[in-house]
Amino acid sequence: MNTHDELENESGKKTLYRIYNDVRFSKDKAPYNPRFALSLRRAAKYRRGGYYLQIKPGNCFLACGFFAPNPSDLKRIREDISVNFQQWNTILNTEGIRLNFGDIQGSKLTTAPRGFDKDNQAIQLLRQKQFILRHDFTDQEVMSDEFLTIVNKVYKSVRPFFDHMTEILTTNADGELMV
Repeated sequence: MNTHDELENESGKKTLYRIYNDVRFSKDKAPYNPRFALSLRRAAKYRRGGYYLQIKPGNCFLACGFFAPNPSDLKRIREDISVNFQQWNTILNTEGIRLNFGDIQGSKLTTAPRGFDKDNQAIQLLRQKQFILRHDFTDQEVMSDEFLTIVNKVYKSVRPFFDHMTEILTTNADGELMV
């Protein structure tokens, strides 16, 4: 991952989620949560967003993006979507993102956000509160020898999205660095 994005090097204690399996006093010896997951944050204050990978029988996926952007970041993202909708369309329809992720997911507002017209051509993107790209895996893909290569390729394909977000969140309307 560090070959194509700068990531914070945290200890595994903060980035890995283990399988909880304290069954000492339980008749049911099944794990509490049978998943393995990890989350990686992009390094430095100007690189926001992150990566997430979950391995769980029948529910394996990786996700990239912005799970809970702070209000000022969300406002800047929406302003950019409103002004540069064609550029957003181009980025979200690149071959790598379209094939690996599909559409942006996450929670949405039911109406237009405050300050934006409900007839705006970008209203579907403007309503987003989260900007998550998700790729699902089958259990067979996870167990294959090529799984690590596939994960790396899928994560690499999201770079145009992250690069654009970095530009939005670190520069003002004149293109001057704010951070």
